[in-house]
Amino acid sequence: MSMKSIFDAKEVRSEFEKASINPSFIPLIWKHVISHHQNPNTVTTAIDWCEIPSLPSAAYSLLASKFKPLTTTLHSLHHSSDGVTTKLLIKLQNGSFVEAVVMKYDTRLGKYDGKPRPGGPRSTLCVSSQVGCKMGCRFCATGSMGFKNNLSSGEIVEQLVHASRLDSIRNVVFMGMGEPLNNYAALVDAIRVMLGSPFQFSPRRITVSTVGIVHAINKLHNDLPGLNLAVSLHAPVQDIRCQIMPAARAFPLEKLMDALQQYQKISQQKILIEYIMLDGVNDGEQHAHLLGKTSSEEGVSRFQKILRGTYNIRTTVRKQMGQDISGACGQLVVNLPDKKSVGNSSLLADIEDLHL
Repeated sequence: MSMKSIFDAKEVRSEFEKASINPSFIPLIWKHVISHHQNPNTVTTAIDWCEIPSLPSAAYSLLASKFKPLTTTLHSLHHSSDGVTTKLLIKLQNGSFVEAVVMKYDTRLGKYDGKPRPGGPRSTLCVSSQVGCKMGCRFCATGSMGFKNNLSSGEIVEQLVHASRLDSIRNVVFMGMGEPLNNYAALVDAIRVMLGSPFQFSPRRITVSTVGIVHAINKLHNDLPGLNLAVSLHAPVQDIRCQIMPAARAFPLEKLMDALQQYQKISQQKILIEYIMLDGVNDGEQHAHLLGKTSSEEGVSRFQKILRGTYNIRTTVRKQMGQDISGACGQLVVNLPDKKSVGNSSLLADIEDLHL
């Protein structure tokens, strides 16, 4: 029987309660594991549970018999030539691999009320929720892998632990490998760990991206209030959407729009609509008009102007990051890369900081 991750919160809490150990000790254990892996003097050494002070005596034997500090290992890092993107190749306990991406931004490059925002450099982590994906989107490399398996909540959280060794992570986006809402229970459990001690993320700093799993969207706000939701729309009409996103057949655009309107009504939050520009497929002016009612740089700009000028829809054009290391959106597919050195850093503005 394989050992569980200490970050599988539900499993740990269940075992503690069965052993009559107060679950309030769990965040203390997580803090110790994180500190151990962030310390360059200890990161290469194994954690001895007995080193954690102030735990009940029964906790030490339970931890040793049931749980591992990390069930995943950081196999390799791959740095973009401009130094703003790092891709992490992470090996799971079952031998499979997933990828996560750290992206560096500069909040001062964004604007608020027409003025530069205060702040400075920060990092966003893009995490995976599955090995492969069953959605089969035509433009996404991950879909070419097919679906392998769901990640546990601990395996999701461990991506954050590994990334935190590289930089201080300010935002987490579920835009890596897999459809997050198809691994709903583990997604919710992992985010709840991130929201609590010792990670202490605000829900406003976490974004879940989905192709539009309607039944999961309908319950997401109740389970994780305040979370940011992003929807991969990519077409203004159902037939085009089905051509490029086969899974859209199960989630008609009308039902998806109803679910999003209800989500927005309940949450009182804006929803990020993601739209990839595919030359000759969904990037015509008529598509911009259709999108307002429901891929060249010049074409993207023209498309954006219609949405802004005609429909007053706030839009931002995402910058490409990590394309040279296959770390950009839609490029995550497991490879075993050699390490590359970091080039000159040139920080970009994060989409969350662009008020245009």
